[in-house]
Amino acid sequence: MQTIEWKALPRKKGTKSEVKQNRMKGLIPAEVYGKGHPNLSVYIQKKALLSRPHGNFLINLLVEGDPEPKLCVLKDIQYNYLGDEPIHVDLYEVTSGVEFDIEVPVEFVGKAKGVEKGGIFEAHLHSIVVRTEPKNIPEKIVVDVSNLDLGNVLHVRDITPPEGVKIMTHGEEVLAVVAEPEEEVAEETTEGASA
Repeated sequence: MQTIEWKALPRKKGTKSEVKQNRMKGLIPAEVYGKGHPNLSVYIQKKALLSRPHGNFLINLLVEGDPEPKLCVLKDIQYNYLGDEPIHVDLYEVTSGVEFDIEVPVEFVGKAKGVEKGGIFEAHLHSIVVRTEPKNIPEKIVVDVSNLDLGNVLHVRDITPPEGVKIMTHGEEVLAVVAEPEEEVAEETTEGASA
């Protein structure tokens, strides 16, 4: 699990104009919260946010004036109405050795058997929620779909999580399916109607 370092400035609950001025300086307002931790308002560097790694990662947050770095995960990014400019960030402070819930991306690998037969692979979930300690957070959950045949459904319960990780998303949730080709379905429907 990759750990990166972000610097942060303490932020007083100021005016909108102050927030606007700081945004122009490349700073984004952020809230830091977590179970058993006091909430904290800070500014983080926009360029640090934009150059973050893909998938999950841990953040050592160095808040100016605070001797101890805070261990955090990125919980949420709010964007402007155009969806192209980050305007606010939520960071969740975690405690080493204490489990918490986090969303993890799902990556499908392999070519489903059913696709070779003309089926259509449909991914229904692109992430799942897991419960784990900070040191065990997977960057992603890799799911091999090679054995999926025509009409097969892959459920969350079919995933084997890495050690120290418990899947919290409901087991009956559908991860992916290999749908029958539409032409065949249409033919069957026509036959059924004329019979």
